[in-house]
Amino acid sequence: MDPRARPYRSVLYIPGSRDRALEKARDLAVDAIIFDLEDAVAADEKSNARALLATRLAEAGYGARAQIVRINGMDTPWGADDLAAIAAIGPEAILLPKVGSAADVAAVAARLDAIPAARHTRIWAMMETPMGVLNAAQIAQAPRMAGFVMGTNDLAKDLGSRTRGALHMALQHCLLAARAAGIICVDGVYNAFRDEAGLAAECAEGRDFGFDGKTLIHPAQVAIANAVFAPTEAEIDLARRQITAYEAARAAGQGVAVVDGRIVENLHVDTARATLAKADAIAQGEAA
Repeated sequence: MDPRARPYRSVLYIPGSRDRALEKARDLAVDAIIFDLEDAVAADEKSNARALLATRLAEAGYGARAQIVRINGMDTPWGADDLAAIAAIGPEAILLPKVGSAADVAAVAARLDAIPAARHTRIWAMMETPMGVLNAAQIAQAPRMAGFVMGTNDLAKDLGSRTRGALHMALQHCLLAARAAGIICVDGVYNAFRDEAGLAAECAEGRDFGFDGKTLIHPAQVAIANAVFAPTEAEIDLARRQITAYEAARAAGQGVAVVDGRIVENLHVDTARATLAKADAIAQGEAA
């Protein structure tokens, strides 16, 4: 399956130090979970959080949800221990904070290469520094790389930006790099978790940019992200009609079709098939 057919509409941060939250996450309707050992965990809780999270992940029980562990940076006192403990479980993915270059990713990939349990573990990168954004194309092509997570709060801090609009160039630049490499790219968080209208608007903007989904800080945000980033019934219907019309046109020796007064070429059919694949993946996940 095309990795982008797997839904990443809702990507929820869960603190690795909070056992109750780790338990509740097993039943949340999220597409992906970022188990966080970095920003969400106080310095004096780092070791306990690491041990707790390793235990919970070894127990499994998170179903088909994508499971990504954000470790502390390798330049911190906790990063190497985080990587060793989590990689020994063979997680789906490790999320590296504040990635500045492809070399940052390659160094962690080399460590994973030496751990048999982690042979299938992929790497995701937090794109949250000016240097990381400038090096996005190289980072996206680094070993084991599978996804970008936009760290808009840290990026805004470093840039001195006050508005979402001021981040548009950085968001689009990272998205371009991710698409060129064929990896996942998810949008940053929306901090006002009780502002449903604001969240829906920012999700819609991210969807229209082309992001696969949105990172979330509270379970209350999940339903909105899932709805906004899912294909609508109208989009699914159009996709089916485009495919049918194009196949009929090809059978008649024509290179294009017309649906609703618009030309349909093979590139539109590729998009239509991707829409149906995503809808099918969402339906399968909800039925599981």
